[in-house]
Amino acid sequence: MTIKPLVIALGLITGSVVLSACNSTNDNKTPITDTQNLAAQHSDAKPVVYQVFTRLFGNTNSNNIPWGTKEQNGVGKFADFTPKALSEIKAMGVSHVWYTGVLHHALVGDYTEYGIVLDDPDVVKGRAGSPYAVKDYYNVNPDLAVNPANRLAEFEALIARTHEAGMKVVIDIVPNHVARNYQSLSAPQGISDFGANDDTSVTYARDNNFYYVTGEDFSVPSSQDYQVLGGEPHPLADGQFTESPAKWTGNGARAAQPHIHDWYETVKVNYGVKPDGSYDFATLPAQYAQLDYRAHYAFWQDKKLPDSWYKFRDITYYWLDKGVDGFRYDMAEMVPVEFWSFLNASIKMKNPDAFLLAEVYNPTLYRAYIEQGKMDYLYDKVGLYDSLKALMQGKGTAQQVLDVHASVKDIAPHMLHFLENHDEQRIASPEFAGDANKGKPAMVVSHLLSQSPTLLYFAQSVGEDGSEMAGFGKPSRTSIFDYIGVPAHQAWMNQGKFDGALLSEEQKALRAYYQKLMNMASFSAIAQGELVSTPVTTRSGQSATNVIGFGRQSESQRLVVISNFDADAPQTVSVTLPAGWQGNAIDRLEQHGQVALNNNQLTVTLAPLASAVFELEN
Repeated sequence: MTIKPLVIALGLITGSVVLSACNSTNDNKTPITDTQNLAAQHSDAKPVVYQVFTRLFGNTNSNNIPWGTKEQNGVGKFADFTPKALSEIKAMGVSHVWYTGVLHHALVGDYTEYGIVLDDPDVVKGRAGSPYAVKDYYNVNPDLAVNPANRLAEFEALIARTHEAGMKVVIDIVPNHVARNYQSLSAPQGISDFGANDDTSVTYARDNNFYYVTGEDFSVPSSQDYQVLGGEPHPLADGQFTESPAKWTGNGARAAQPHIHDWYETVKVNYGVKPDGSYDFATLPAQYAQLDYRAHYAFWQDKKLPDSWYKFRDITYYWLDKGVDGFRYDMAEMVPVEFWSFLNASIKMKNPDAFLLAEVYNPTLYRAYIEQGKMDYLYDKVGLYDSLKALMQGKGTAQQVLDVHASVKDIAPHMLHFLENHDEQRIASPEFAGDANKGKPAMVVSHLLSQSPTLLYFAQSVGEDGSEMAGFGKPSRTSIFDYIGVPAHQAWMNQGKFDGALLSEEQKALRAYYQKLMNMASFSAIAQGELVSTPVTTRSGQSATNVIGFGRQSESQRLVVISNFDADAPQTVSVTLPAGWQGNAIDRLEQHGQVALNNNQLTVTLAPLASAVFELEN
């Protein structure tokens, strides 16, 4: 979810967690108890997650009218993920497909003939709506179905096709907030809607699902800079939305009329955190940080817990039973870590191999959410992504990248690496790097630095620049709020042939580069190996500021990775290898051929933005 100013984030963790910096960069060993599960997932290759914005993937329409309807601008369907499309995704080394925007969220469109209540555009961002304003947790977005009445079955068929293609399925769970107009048409018998049994006469009660602004009605935020649907008329776009009493807004804003920059289209879910921040549930004893999910599961069995905890457990069980293999948790740090202990332990008891990924941005919380919250993986955004972006933009150094990675040495295998996702700017956008090729050395480092999973965003490998003005928000990010075509992706898709025939030669070369690189996830030195320090110096003997080098080794393989971030000039560098690293080095990535080592020194000249992945002959 796009980060905006937070008014209050209730109940993050119990106690305090200190981020410890380390000098060593050996990321192979970690004290986390559940690493056995990670090792099982990494047995043949480390995970590669392909994030795809489901609504946009199969759309062939290129009108791209700002604020356009789905009839004007088109919309992709589950059916567009054909066996051919999935095989091409798999060929990129992908192990997991994160289908973003699957759950039924609020949108501006008329599906009343299917019994779906109209959503009010005054509390919908964009025309297609935010995937993080979920309206019904027990069904999927009707936009994505060829036959909306059959939408759940169409998604179940996609799950089956994805599995047949040899990949696993990940979907979003948004625990911190739901759409203001939440209404499930598909909940199993005996499951009530969020808020259906709340006592709305009080601000807070433990088993209320929401917080309330008692005695006040909700008011739509006002702004001179923003017009609903870009000012286009709509019968419900009247600046009014009935909600009495008003609920707290998703980011914790407590006013009956939130600010236009609040998450006003959503309401905050109550997990038993009182308005003063104190907890209305049992806290997790410190020793549980060292215990596995089975112990966590047992701890919660005799506890009386807030209703929202059980609601989200039931939701995840529902999707696991449908064949979903894992979840990406939106804004997980805004939900108490004890809840994650309960939920993730419950999930692992049902599916020990479930893939659990959390959006957490505060480094001081990382270890708590992994050790106590039993997360498999967290975003490495504030550290690795931010430092790589700075280096790509000429604002950072190679050492800064290595230093931030060293600071998470003990949890490195748990930190998901990425250069693009739905929240971040496209590499090729002028606001980021302005050239997709500048992503090549950064992706080499991001992908090969650790055993951790790598996320590849759809159209990243063909240089999409996110320049389309879709409606809500600004270009540089591919819109998640409106109906839009994604030009570089459409060229690869080629009207559903998925053969890349319409790509330029430069785009074809970029995709081939990504394909070779991403499949290095199966190299043993990458999947199971440890990081080895290999200092990089220039001809003058100085530390290289824009060249990153490191080694990775397993029992059967030794690799030396070197990337030149200079976009204008070649760099000649010497890499000091550990004692015993002898023999010839063969580049497995580009065209550097074979390089001989001399007294544990590997000297190579890298062209601008070039990288090498040298394998040492045993």
